[in-house]
Amino acid sequence: MVHVHRTITVRTPAQTVVDYLKDFAHAEAWDPGTVSCTRDGTGPIAVGAQWHNVSEFRGKKTELTYRLERLEPGRIVFVGDNKTATSTDDLTVTEEDGTTTISYHATIEFHGLAKLADPFLKRQFEKMGDELVPEMTKALEAL
Repeated sequence: MVHVHRTITVRTPAQTVVDYLKDFAHAEAWDPGTVSCTRDGTGPIAVGAQWHNVSEFRGKKTELTYRLERLEPGRIVFVGDNKTATSTDDLTVTEEDGTTTISYHATIEFHGLAKLADPFLKRQFEKMGDELVPEMTKALEAL
């Protein structure tokens, strides 16, 4: 299992940040690994909403179906899966003194033989986490 944690601080109000991040289609703007992300269905975004995500990792494209598992004031959790891995993006949003802090936790659990790659992939996911910080900051500051 691979864990990545990053903290992002922006001047955008917390509710605006939550309203933006709860639509996982916006991952195209803030997640450097996301090639495309489209919502399955229409209507208000609520727990159970799903997105088809195409990501590129180490030069190869992979597809996952993401679900909004948890949507609470200040907390958003998405779980994406395919036959190779389950990816959880857990975002906590807090506001204090005119700034909003996003605590981003990503957990990737590999299945089957892919589990053997865990130790080798950690560094690559950490690099992606480093790339995510300026991308997410830019996207959220533009709101």
